[in-house]
Amino acid sequence: MKKIIKFIFIVIILFIIIFIFYQKAINNPAAEQADNITFTVLAGQSVDDIGESLSASGLIKSKFYFKVYLKNKDIDKKIQAGDYFLSPSLSIKEIADILANGQALIDEKTIKIIEGWRMEEINKYLTENGVLKNNEFLVLAKTKTGNWDYTIFKGASPQADLEGFLFPDTYRIFSDATAEDIIVKMLDNLDKKITVEMREDIESSGRSIYEIIILASLIEKEVRDYSDMRIVSGIFRNRIKNGQPLESCATLAYILGENKKQYSIEDTQINSDYNTYKNQGLPPGPICNPGVNAIKAAIYSEETEYNYFLSRFDNGETVFGKSYQEHLANKAKYLK
Repeated sequence: MKKIIKFIFIVIILFIIIFIFYQKAINNPAAEQADNITFTVLAGQSVDDIGESLSASGLIKSKFYFKVYLKNKDIDKKIQAGDYFLSPSLSIKEIADILANGQALIDEKTIKIIEGWRMEEINKYLTENGVLKNNEFLVLAKTKTGNWDYTIFKGASPQADLEGFLFPDTYRIFSDATAEDIIVKMLDNLDKKITVEMREDIESSGRSIYEIIILASLIEKEVRDYSDMRIVSGIFRNRIKNGQPLESCATLAYILGENKKQYSIEDTQINSDYNTYKNQGLPPGPICNPGVNAIKAAIYSEETEYNYFLSRFDNGETVFGKSYQEHLANKAKYLK
């Protein structure tokens, strides 16, 4: 009889210990203080895989106790697919309940705006991906800068639209975001990207932010690499200083809506204020929405001995030339 009592006593003690460990495991967070991170549960994903992902993300310490808690509560088959904001400061119990009840399901989506896109291309992307309907974005993007209260519009005509200021980046937006919500995100982002130091350097150079954005839009469409961007920026600045036309093929592509290996003499004579073969100086407005590298290159140009450049059509590499004869030889070699 004493052995039976002793056995029962040991079993009770073990049960209590296991229970204490279990409660500690499911109620203690992986970290006391931590930021939220996005965690995705895929449709049809197994509990084992979810636990593994939670553990790998640092959201929980034990995938075993995560699985045990779900089984114990009979909620292992109730986890809902979707994106969640979760924190390592949440316990296994809290995270499991959130996933099972969909309590913190993010009503958000990700959009990615590419450097060099025009507002029409952004509008097409947002429409085709079901973010906005019809031309809601384009209509608002064509509103005048004078309707918006941002210092980044310094130097722009109040009648200019938002082309050039719709900063390309990856954004998280709510599923019911409006065109205005998205544009405000873009403008706010650009406003932060152009730092106080950059603004001071722009002002000390005697240029406006708008002129920098216009130049950056040309650079964005002409070359890819940042170091090449700075050289091209220097070439353009020298042409402006010397009273030469910029002769930017990117402006011809903008006018014609077509990229060509080489543009014809007729193309260079097209009647447009944006034709930098006929008109000196910068075009009247940006031809696309440039990224931060192109903007920095427009501010911090590099002086070189180069006077000409072209982009190889096969791989996009920039080829520079010092003389016109060298440039013609490069054209014959790379733009066949």
